[in-house]
Amino acid sequence: MSAVFTNVAPVFLLILIGWVVARTGVMREETGDALAEFVFKIALPTLIFRTLAEAHFEGTSPFRLWIAYFGGVAITWTVGHLIARHLFGRDEKIGVIAGMSSAFANNVFIGLPLVGRSVGNDGIVALSILLAIHLPAMMVIGTILMEQASARVDGGGRRSVLAVLRQVGSNLSRNPLVIALALGLAFNLSGFGTLPVVLKSVVDQIAAVTAAAALISLGMTLRKYPVHGNLSLATVMALLKLLLLPAAVFGLSHLLGLSPAWAAAMVLTSSVPTGINAWIIATRFRSGQSLAASVISITTIFGVVSVSFWAWLLN
Repeated sequence: MSAVFTNVAPVFLLILIGWVVARTGVMREETGDALAEFVFKIALPTLIFRTLAEAHFEGTSPFRLWIAYFGGVAITWTVGHLIARHLFGRDEKIGVIAGMSSAFANNVFIGLPLVGRSVGNDGIVALSILLAIHLPAMMVIGTILMEQASARVDGGGRRSVLAVLRQVGSNLSRNPLVIALALGLAFNLSGFGTLPVVLKSVVDQIAAVTAAAALISLGMTLRKYPVHGNLSLATVMALLKLLLLPAAVFGLSHLLGLSPAWAAAMVLTSSVPTGINAWIIATRFRSGQSLAASVISITTIFGVVSVSFWAWLLN
């Protein structure tokens, strides 16, 4: 257990450092936003590009990996939605945000550093394959469900699925992570072999700062997501996120026979705190912002315990 904690604790300590330096005014909140922008637009895309460019897929199919992860997402999202609607009596829009908050893991800023430390390069390859469709799938599903819920709750028309897909597709075509995924896979399949020495040196140096920069920047921005209102519902959604989602992914990964490294990567990344995309969707539709913010903060505070448990179980 101490070896597991040694891998997990630094991830959350770096988040805490970011929160402390922002909270005490050592660094301004705007600096955290700038650091997060650097991570999202430069550092993480570089890490993903290098990983996929140098990966050896050996004909491995990604479909079992996607089924294992998104099967867990579907189970958790559905349970979260039903609990919010029928146990807490919230409207359909809050139900969508509750389900999304319980099932949308922060695979990029926390998942990648954690999997890199705990599983290694094979785990990063698996997570990169997941990221190839994770953000598009989750944002399309979340947007479509909120469009439908808003039409029923607030009245009025709703956009067609094609219009939603067109908008999300346009946004993703400019997303640095999506571009890095495409370039990494293209280089891998091109048969060029390894990166030129000078380019590889630059790429390696940028990739090396990714984990620390991502986690510190996340900690600095956590003040945007205070815990207030919807506390009972937010706590239940946090429990689903930290326990039910990784449990479902764990079961499906073993049922589908994923390799130990890929199963570990999927379970660990599913056990991390909720990602900010749930809050982005809530803000876009002006419903459930405080719920999404509370789930993000609660899962981040208690994530070190749940992630350590799942890492220990996997070992």
